[in-house]
Amino acid sequence: MSEEDVDCDEREDRDGDRDLERVVAEIRDRVDPDEDERARLRDVADRLIERAETAATDRCDGADVLQVGSTARDTWISGDRDIDVFVRFPPELDRETLEEYGLEVGHATLPEGHEEYAEHPYVKGEVEGFDVDVVPCFRLESATEIRSAVDRTPFHTRYLERRLDDELAAAVRVTKQFLKGIGVYGSDLRTRGFSGFLTELLVCEYGGFRPLLEAAADWQPPVELDPEGHGRAHETATPSRDVAGGNADLDLPFDDPLVVIDPTDPERNVAAVCAEANVARFQHYARAFLRNPRLELFESEEPDPLTGAELREHLERRGTTPVTVRFEAPALVEDQLYPQLQKSLEGITRGLDERGFDVFRATTMADGTAVVFAELAVSERPAIERHEGPPVHVRDHAEGFYDAYADDPDAYGPFIDGDRYVTERDREFTTARSFLESDRLFDVGLGAHVETALEDGYDVLVGEEVTALLDEFGPELAAYFEPHP
Repeated sequence: MSEEDVDCDEREDRDGDRDLERVVAEIRDRVDPDEDERARLRDVADRLIERAETAATDRCDGADVLQVGSTARDTWISGDRDIDVFVRFPPELDRETLEEYGLEVGHATLPEGHEEYAEHPYVKGEVEGFDVDVVPCFRLESATEIRSAVDRTPFHTRYLERRLDDELAAAVRVTKQFLKGIGVYGSDLRTRGFSGFLTELLVCEYGGFRPLLEAAADWQPPVELDPEGHGRAHETATPSRDVAGGNADLDLPFDDPLVVIDPTDPERNVAAVCAEANVARFQHYARAFLRNPRLELFESEEPDPLTGAELREHLERRGTTPVTVRFEAPALVEDQLYPQLQKSLEGITRGLDERGFDVFRATTMADGTAVVFAELAVSERPAIERHEGPPVHVRDHAEGFYDAYADDPDAYGPFIDGDRYVTERDREFTTARSFLESDRLFDVGLGAHVETALEDGYDVLVGEEVTALLDEFGPELAAYFEPHP
């Protein structure tokens, strides 16, 4: 390589660095809360904590209150309006009493609030534009002693307060915005992406936004990170990274594409909910940003709804047959609904495949109604199907097969093809519609609430009939037929 080529490469690298720094600086201007916003949040949080402390200590000696989450750790993005107030009760309190006291403290703190339920009930409300959760938990010495998932949260806050400085907190905010922009931020069971805590751990582990992207660009899943060395086969081993960007020599009991051992609880993978596709999507966009830094990657936009003409054009071009099972969405929170929809999607697509309809691609959607949507390479099968028996020389099984079909007037055969008996018999379903409209749909393994909803009635749409979905699911269908990473 000539000196001129080297100089050119160096100039390109410098230009790329300047572009990246410029984009990151602009994003920081957008996501860093200003002093007025911070002051408003502190004022509201302080008043809520004071209210909660008064109510908690009136009911239980030894109770205390603390603020947790991103607003406590200064990793919240400007415009986010969440304040999480945790009320800790002594561990000797029984679960029922904790829930009772927790709700009483919640309502005293948020008089206009309402009750919601996770592992146990808590109170949610709004105060001066801030969304507030008042959550009871046990005050424990170690996160390994937890009785419910929320008991870990104070340990997470304490751990990160020791590791985060102002620059890392700013890098977390930029990273969160990047993850939001590419559609992989959120640990809810609809998104199955990167939680706030996972994002904070990754930024701390790699030392910033850019180092994280550079590492992720070269990840080779399964990626394993163990910030406190909990999973090491040898306690005296010192942390080291392999070429995949993870820790070497780990002995971890997890089977996930991304493993980040909870620094406060060695039995938990913080990234367990993160879907394989979202890990891959993060890698794709990490490379895309490093190659060409641009603001657009931080900006999430819902696709324009697909029109009827556009949908029909896609169907004609693809030559596939879409089929849809549409029903009233069960009245569940999303974290309960989407696992059931996913289970039902897997069951229905498996049932279609087993009957020879060859599912090309499939998805599920929900709003007022819920939809299992499958695109078929084959939508109609012959009236008969081939059924192979055992080889003739396997005497007992072969004779049993032959006798079972020898007197069946509707079957062709049995006859010998190669070394085995074969019969051709009537196919149970010749079209995908006939299967989906039959009671056999209920044999495929559906989510419990989905099965109940289907028992109350459902519609099957085939081919161009799926244009009836556009009013409710136009953007989702656009995302399906016009996919991107």
